Amino acid sequence: MVAEAMTAALAAGRRKMDWFGVAVLGCVTALGGGSLRDVLLGHYPLLWVKHPMLLFLTGGAALLTIALARVVHRFHMLFLVLDAIGLVVFTIIGCSVAMGMGQPLTIVVVAGMITGCAGGVLRDILCTEVPLLFRSELYASVSLVTGTIYVLATHFGTEHVAVVIGSVAFGLTFRLLAIRYKWEMPKFIYERDGH
Repeated sequence: MVAEAMTAALAAGRRKMDWFGVAVLGCVTALGGGSLRDVLLGHYPLLWVKHPMLLFLTGGAALLTIALARVVHRFHMLFLVLDAIGLVVFTIIGCSVAMGMGQPLTIVVVAGMITGCAGGVLRDILCTEVPLLFRSELYASVSLVTGTIYVLATHFGTEHVAVVIGSVAFGLTFRLLAIRYKWEMPKFIYERDGH
């Protein structure tokens, strides 16, 4: 959550946002996926409403990044790893929430993907960029596969701790290999002749 807020702060800095914008973008990125999931599923209260300290944690981490911006870029690989961990953990949390509500398996997997990915989509939209999710990187795919493994293993009665550890290990490995070897989804390119 903190890592997502800090990467959002760097994105805000590249867009020359003021400090309020930095804090808001940090909160939206870190908490947006879970909030969107909860709104869509009617799961209330929202996590940050129930635990307002999360706003101070994520907004504070984003503002702290302003002071650390000169050195944060040196930890690029660390942030990629933390982001990958956040992706798979948030995916599993989202699946767990939807399962607890008795949602069908398809909705459970989609809820996990929304939890893991939507915060980054909201960040990119607020920064007027095409979301990373839609630019061919294996990101949503990692979330989708991780959530599917978690849901199926849980459905077939596998011990819960083993399911969580296995799902996190698979998702993290998948995401890091995708970064390392630049695995991408096929792109759709359409250009009209003469334009």
